[in-house]
Formats: sequence, C-alpha cells, structure tokens
Amino acid sequence: MASKTYPAEQHVIKTFTKLVELLPAVEQNKPQIVLLAGEVTPFRNDTDREMPFRQESNFFYLSGCQVPASYLLLTYQNGTSLANKPSSQLFIPKAELADIMWSVPPPSLEEAAATHDVTRVDHPAALPDAIQELVKAFPDALVHTLPSSPLFPTIPSQYTAPFLAGNARITEDYLLPALHRARLTKDAAEIALIRQANEISSRAHETVMRVLGQGVRGLIKRGKGAGIERPLLPSEWLIQKEAEAEALFVASCRREGAEHQAYLPIVAASTRASTLHYCCNNREFAWGPVQPHDHQNSNEFAHDHERELHPQVLLIDAGCEWKCYAADITRTMPVGNGGKFTPEARAIYELVLEMQRLSFEALKPGLHWDAIQFLCHRTLVRGFQRLGIFKTPNSPNSGSWNSEEAILASGISSAFFPHGVGHSLGMDVHDVPSASKPEKNETIKRIELGHESFYTYLRLRLPLEEGMVVTVEPGCYFSPHLLAPVRDSKHIDQEVLKRYESVGGVRIEDVVLITKDGYENLTTVRSDTEWVEKVCSGEI
Repeated sequence: MASKTYPAEQHVIKTFTKLVELLPAVEQNKPQIVLLAGEVTPFRNDTDREMPFRQESNFFYLSGCQVPASYLLLTYQNGTSLANKPSSQLFIPKAELADIMWSVPPPSLEEAAATHDVTRVDHPAALPDAIQELVKAFPDALVHTLPSSPLFPTIPSQYTAPFLAGNARITEDYLLPALHRARLTKDAAEIALIRQANEISSRAHETVMRVLGQGVRGLIKRGKGAGIERPLLPSEWLIQKEAEAEALFVASCRREGAEHQAYLPIVAASTRASTLHYCCNNREFAWGPVQPHDHQNSNEFAHDHERELHPQVLLIDAGCEWKCYAADITRTMPVGNGGKFTPEARAIYELVLEMQRLSFEALKPGLHWDAIQFLCHRTLVRGFQRLGIFKTPNSPNSGSWNSEEAILASGISSAFFPHGVGHSLGMDVHDVPSASKPEKNETIKRIELGHESFYTYLRLRLPLEEGMVVTVEPGCYFSPHLLAPVRDSKHIDQEVLKRYESVGGVRIEDVVLITKDGYENLTTVRSDTEWVEKVCSGEI
C-alpha cells in the first residue's frame, strides 16, 4: 500500500495542467472533473481462481492506491483555489466478513486516509452522492474519463448516470493524452522507485551470471540423495535450461520484495536470441556432442558423465517492478566455452557495446531520439565493414555502391538491427505511447536520417527532456527470417556472414535518466566484456 510519500496530488495538478492545455480555449476555465475506476482482481476464465492483481497505471499515478476495485473522483478549475489544491476523493471497498475469510481485507477508511495523498476517503456506496454534489456545484463542468476500451477498467453505469442526468458533458478525448504527457517526465519520487527497481533487477542479472560461473568452476555440488531421495536445494541448482535461468532471476527479485516482473522475462539461449520477444523460455541450452540414439534418453543427452555445452550466448531481457515502477535490463552472456565468448560472439558483443557507448556519449536534453537511432545504425554499418560482413568500396569487385553512406541509404542494416534503440520507461515498460510517439509529431519536419525502415519500430520520436527516463538498448541479430530477403544483397559478403550467424543475437540494455547536462545510468550491473567473461567463467 502506498504512503503519503507518493506525490499523488502533485501528479493530479500536473495532469490537469496538461489537460487544460489540450482543451479548446472556451473550455479551459470551466470546472474539470475526472472519474476513474481502478483495476479489479482478475480471475482465470470462468473460475474463481484469482490471478495476480496489478493496479492500472494511470489510476495509481493519480492516487497512489493499490487497493482493487477502487474509484477516484477529481475536481479542478483553472484560476481558482482548486488549481492549487484539487479535490481528490478516493473510494475503496468496504471490508466484508465473507471476503476477509478468503483474502486480505482492504484498509479501513482511517488507515487509507493516513497513507494516501488525497482529500477524502470513503466507500464506493458514497460515490453516487459525491457525483451528485459535484453536478449541482459545477453544472457547466467538463467530465473526463479514460476511453471505453478493454484496455482500461470499466466504470459502471450507476456512476456515470448522475452526470448524464445532470446534462454534464462526458468526454474521453483529453484525459489519456494529458496523463501520457504528464507521465513522460518523472519527478524525484518516481525516479527513486525506478532506481530501486533497477538495482534489484541488476542484482538478479548478476546472480544468474555468477551461478553460471560457479557451474563452470564445478563449485555447485549435490549433497547425498539430491535429486533422488530429496529435491535439489537452491544451492545445488545448475543453470542448464532457459527456464532455470528465468526461475533464478525471478526468485532473486522476489526475495528482495518485488511483487511483479515489469514484463514477461525473455531468456533466450543460442540462436533463439535472434527472436526479439522470445518469452517461452522452455528450451535446454545447446548441448553436444549429440550421439545417434540420444533422442531415446528422455531429453537428457547424458546421465553418468558430464555434458558438454556448445559455445553459445544467453540473452536475458528482464526487469522487475517496484511499487508499480519498472526496470528493463538486457544482458547477453557467454555459456559454454568455459564461460567465454567465441571470437565471433565477442566481436558482435563489443560492436553492440560500442553502439551503446556512443549513444550514451550523445545523450542530452534537446537531442532528438531519432539521432540516437541513426547513430546506432551508422555504428553497426561501420562495425560490419570492419568485420567484413558488409563490403567496402575496396572489397574485390566492389565500388562506391558499398560506401558507408550507400549502405546506410539502402536500409539493409535494419535486417540486423530491426528494433528501436529505446523507449520511454516508467510505470509501464513501454511507457506513455501516445506521448512518446505522437500521431501528429511536429518535431519531425525534415527528411528522416538514413532509411525509413530505421524508424518503423522506434517507440520514442521526440527531443529528449530533462526528467525523461529511457532505455538504451542497441542490438545485433542474425534472424533467418530477416536475413532471407537480403541473402543476395550486393552489400553483404555471404561467406563472412555465415561465420557469425550462429551467434544468434546480442542486446545490451540499460535504463537512463536524462539530466540537465547529460544522463545518469540507473542500471548498476556491469556489461563490459572483460567483467562479464570473468563472472560467467567463475574467475571472480
């Protein structure tokens, strides 16, 4: 449950300020009323089995309340005392004896009033009368709700009826855009929560790496009867499957008090790392050598002798939530080969690291995010030319058509780096989409840098502002599906490309805060090649 340290009233004022800016001039000085429904506890299909509850982001932003089935009624008017001190009425369910038997009850009204930054707390039974009072007090008010959509909790008709009976105008047009614009930049309280989520998630990433390293060194020993007479204890766990890496990551977060993952963890070994949102996490690592009858061994390639891991990468894109605020971190680590990257994997890893480093160096308020996307593509093209994957004008039977600029203009680098370099992050991992990438975008008036395909999946297309929190997540992938259309490209040395395809994919992702003079990296787990290899090989 939230405490009054969460600045809900500040968020209400910021949201109403953005909302009034969106209104026609004739509406701006009218009373503005917001009615919001919180999320309810979900149940699995047609059963009575609860699923994990997570509060709707906008509701939490304006209330700091994580109680299911709550409602929020806000009142604001430009140029009056309500502009500095809006009315914020929170309605939480009443504890019923039948519910208390099964579940933890909601707080009492007194408890909720002491821990929430609102002006009044009551039960939903009082909401119709509260609405009726507002209709009488502000007959010309404009009433705002979130869109009627499965994406948002439904407001029962019993609560909208008093507005309709009073001939109030109800609109869905302004509230969501205003909320997204307000949430685009973060205040100190929000940054502290995001920082905590990132610190917990960073430790979880490092935990997985260190257990991999202990396995390489043979430091994980099974005690008497382990796995036969009794279950394996956590200290006896090896990571030999994607699911085992995921389980360890989630357990590490949960042990530190994080209730939710911010998104489904992506744990992809070997060439599966080329699938951007690989969430099934259900395959073993690549083992070898495979013998003719190994398919008969119940998915075990060896029983009484050590299995040999093929050299491969393990890409983990995962982050927890802390009090409704997200982390989003990706680390790619070596598996097999004694915990070291192969020469090809190391070359791609260090190229992606260079893409990220150059992005970091450029970050500052006022810089358009498109420029970071283009910088990453340029860096990838240069790197591929160094490695020989892309030809240069000096390659055999080549010419100016293989210059850096010509390759960039062709858009072929999108086959290897198809996604955006990052996105806004906050209460949601892909935060505030309508504000991050507005349909009407006055900041993009010129011809796009490079090729249009660079920007297809870029989720942020704005100049950076102080207080924004964004991810910086360049990647390089060798996806058979994306490579199929470029197999006959004049820019690619196909024989060289074949040497790198087994790498699968590499992504490195950190969360950064845009500051007055540059940025602050909120992700604390390291990614430099030497450190990653030493940890994953058990050297440190």
